[in-house]
Amino acid sequence: MKYKLLHTCIRVMDLEKSLKFYKEALGLIETRRKDFPEHEFTLVFLSDGNKNFEIELTYNYNPEKPYVIGNGFSHIAVSVEDLEASRDRHEKMGYKVTKLMGLPGSPPRYYFVADPDGYDVEIIRA
Repeated sequence: MKYKLLHTCIRVMDLEKSLKFYKEALGLIETRRKDFPEHEFTLVFLSDGNKNFEIELTYNYNPEKPYVIGNGFSHIAVSVEDLEASRDRHEKMGYKVTKLMGLPGSPPRYYFVADPDGYDVEIIRA
């Protein structure tokens, strides 16, 4: 049997803020949207354009409090050619970013940027 990764779902408090982050900060494009007003939620799928994998943003109408991300989830990862320019850009956009890091004994090759709900996105040098 062969399996293919399709999407990762994350629940968001403010759909517009999250869309702005994933579109403007990461360059993802909205591939489709499904509204379910009778059930009070909207699903928005975003991809890098290759459509090999998507992020699904689930927005439940009028959430009462922020979601608990938990200690089992770690991060989403994407790659970029110019790591330093990407980090500078995210910092200038006002997002929470870490310093450039590397695995022990290796030069820096990644950093993390947090989305509006606190989900970490690892940006890795391509």
